[in-house]
Amino acid sequence: MSKLTNSPLLHTYRKVYCILLFTIFSIFTINAQQLELQGNKKYTIDTIIVTGAQSFNEKTVIAFTGLKTGDRIYIPGEKLSEITKKLWEQSLFSDIAFYVTDIRGDHVDLELYIVELPKIKDVTIVGVKKKKKKEIIKDNNLKGGVKITKNLVTTTKNYIKRKYRDEGYLNTQVDITTAPYQDSLGIEFSKHFTVTIDKKEKVKIKDIEFVGNEALTDKKLRATFKETKKKSFVRFWKRSKFTESNYEIDKEALLKKYTSSGYRDARILSDSLIIKDDKNIVLRINIEEGKKYYFGDIRFIGNSVYTNSQLRGVLGLNEGNTYNGVLLQERIEDVTDPEANDLTNLYQNNGYLFSRINPVEVAVRNDTIDFEIRIHEGKIAYFDHITVVGNDKTNDHVIYREIRTRPGQKYSKRNVVRTIRELGQLGYFDPEQISPNFLNVDPNNGTLDMEYSVVEKGSSQIELQGGYGGGGFVGTLGLSFNNFSLRNIFNKEAYSPLPMGDGQKLSIRAQGSRYYQTYSLSLTEPWLGGKKPVQLSTSISHTIQYFYDPRANNVDKDRRFLITGGSVGMAKRLKWPDDFFTLSNAVSYQHYNLKNYNTGLFTFGDGESNNLAYTIGISRNNTATNPIFPTSGSEFSATAKITIPYSAFSSTDYGELADERKDLIGVAPSDPGYVDATERIAEIDQERFRWLEYYKLKFKATWYTTVVGKVVLKTNAEFGFLGAYNQDRGIPPFERFYLGGDGLGSFSLDGREVIALRGYPNQSLSGIDGDPIYNKFTLELRYPITLKQLASIYALTFVEAGESYGKFKNYNPFQLNRSAGVGLRIFMPAFGLLGIDFAYGFDPIPGTAQPNGWETHFIIGQQF
Repeated sequence: MSKLTNSPLLHTYRKVYCILLFTIFSIFTINAQQLELQGNKKYTIDTIIVTGAQSFNEKTVIAFTGLKTGDRIYIPGEKLSEITKKLWEQSLFSDIAFYVTDIRGDHVDLELYIVELPKIKDVTIVGVKKKKKKEIIKDNNLKGGVKITKNLVTTTKNYIKRKYRDEGYLNTQVDITTAPYQDSLGIEFSKHFTVTIDKKEKVKIKDIEFVGNEALTDKKLRATFKETKKKSFVRFWKRSKFTESNYEIDKEALLKKYTSSGYRDARILSDSLIIKDDKNIVLRINIEEGKKYYFGDIRFIGNSVYTNSQLRGVLGLNEGNTYNGVLLQERIEDVTDPEANDLTNLYQNNGYLFSRINPVEVAVRNDTIDFEIRIHEGKIAYFDHITVVGNDKTNDHVIYREIRTRPGQKYSKRNVVRTIRELGQLGYFDPEQISPNFLNVDPNNGTLDMEYSVVEKGSSQIELQGGYGGGGFVGTLGLSFNNFSLRNIFNKEAYSPLPMGDGQKLSIRAQGSRYYQTYSLSLTEPWLGGKKPVQLSTSISHTIQYFYDPRANNVDKDRRFLITGGSVGMAKRLKWPDDFFTLSNAVSYQHYNLKNYNTGLFTFGDGESNNLAYTIGISRNNTATNPIFPTSGSEFSATAKITIPYSAFSSTDYGELADERKDLIGVAPSDPGYVDATERIAEIDQERFRWLEYYKLKFKATWYTTVVGKVVLKTNAEFGFLGAYNQDRGIPPFERFYLGGDGLGSFSLDGREVIALRGYPNQSLSGIDGDPIYNKFTLELRYPITLKQLASIYALTFVEAGESYGKFKNYNPFQLNRSAGVGLRIFMPAFGLLGIDFAYGFDPIPGTAQPNGWETHFIIGQQF
């Protein structure tokens, strides 16, 4: 029997050289018939059969080879070599060989022997959690039917080792085994694929050693390593694990530190990882610092738009300053801040899109470096066409009125960035996916088209807001349509389910608990008339409030308080001091009707009060694009709510009434005239508060700062003061501040404001009748887990403090109730903000002696 085989070695030769070499070195079994094949003559194929371990149909395999009975081919020869090569290229077989089973003159019988690679029947992963198993299977395509090759085994092992190495498990061991699986015919074409993972102990960095550093201390160099940290018992927020990717980034940061300190020639000569034991390693970095350099002469070349002194003022670097290559690049173009005060933005905010600015070293004199800042200004660029894509629901005019770039205007990078912010602040689009696309940029003509790409998100919400406080669950159910279309309200075809797309906001809310019910309707038009950013807001509401005794936790529905009111407000975006400012005005009216509602505040249990007030406020908001998770900027507001000073026009002597009231309060309950005194006090208070008279001042400021990476620090300070024009008339029993809790216990529309202070029960830090003064301070670190359109999730930790005061003479901004804690926020477009906080109150609430301790706050529809 003659035999023609193709071993892996010969297969390699055939690929590297040529088909001729394969033919020369083909190995045949030495027998009598083989001598006849060595003549290299043509033979006619009488029969072809396929044998070996394989699951393919024999006719299919033969058809794939292209051979058929009656073909005349050279044996050995080029034809069989090409077929063998073609079969190897399919990566389906572990062995391929042609056999000549019989020779009759110039006729032969051929046998193609093939061994099919085994397939994965199922996969078992041992040693890791379920979630990790799914990741390994998905990332390595370990699914049923996949061929088990040496490459698959090797790449899977390397992937797992690399994956766990990046998590600090440097000694991870991976073992992959296969076990035969026989099908119903007893043929072993599939195998059980088992991956056994032993992560071993996580390896930590015992120390980071530096060799050769003199200018910068070890401590300063270690501080440049943001992700690679050595073990320290005082640092619990950053693990001391070793990952190669982070280590490489930190080494670059180390060299940047040297560059920013004047040592531009500093380099890492070598670095080594020293294994101390199975759990600890030491990193040793050998540094060559070089000498310290200074800036020499800095000249500007090619500038005509700005003078040297103007450019030098922005650059901020002078001859004799310590060389700082990092700062130099930032002053040329700070790629981390699109609104930075640098030379590139100076030009690009004035139309010079095509400008190029390059710092070039022109001379090095001992330790001094001279620079030329070479500027190619180019033509002024103008916007030609401005388009928006991706808005399926929101009408074009709602978007275009927010766009700061107009056709025919000079290009301004500042206006492009501002447009992205304004579109993100609308709340109709995913702020993380708004992108400006430069189209048809023509440097020769100085024109470009700008396309803003947006991705719409759900802007309407089913409003669910709730929390436990004030003796029970306080909840809100409502509908908020944040992109409503009032002009299409009578257009049946526009209902889907309601007319949308014009940017108005319509809210219908019902709020309540076992002791009150509130119903409200509001409508906001952000662009009154459609041409200027003048916002019109209107609202009406009605509340039924029952008497609630927090000490006994009882509700008396025979004693009730009816509140009906409405408001109309206008707010205008200003241009000075800048166009982030907004001036707002509002007129509001509430009618209070008390029915057997005697409390400490309301001595006239059956009576009425009216609250007609004017509110003026100024605010500024320049926070970054995403209103759910701002990363920079600030917002502040200052408001004054005032009423008419009725006592100034009244003939009533409130001083005399105040004296009379003071005398009547002194009447003891046992006195026969007590009932008459009580009735008279009610009459006096009814006169004092028939029309409320007060002024209310509030201030709130919040700053957002990106600390490192994605971590954002929110800093907040706020203050409120309620005062009276006429001290004899006094502060009204409405509009007061109630401090403590989650901020969701504001169950009354009597003007009261519930100020959140986590770590304490709702409204527990103020007097039972509220207080006229409060202040509060918050520091909150936030980290985004995901900012996807379907759900934005971020974790937070905070410290805050606040206090309310009954009189101004008691005001002390340093005597505060303190708390700290952690929390989580989830924002879903359909439901708003959901969250939970665990907070510890460090101070006792009034009437107790021990710190309040831990409180859990559930947040629905509320932001702090």
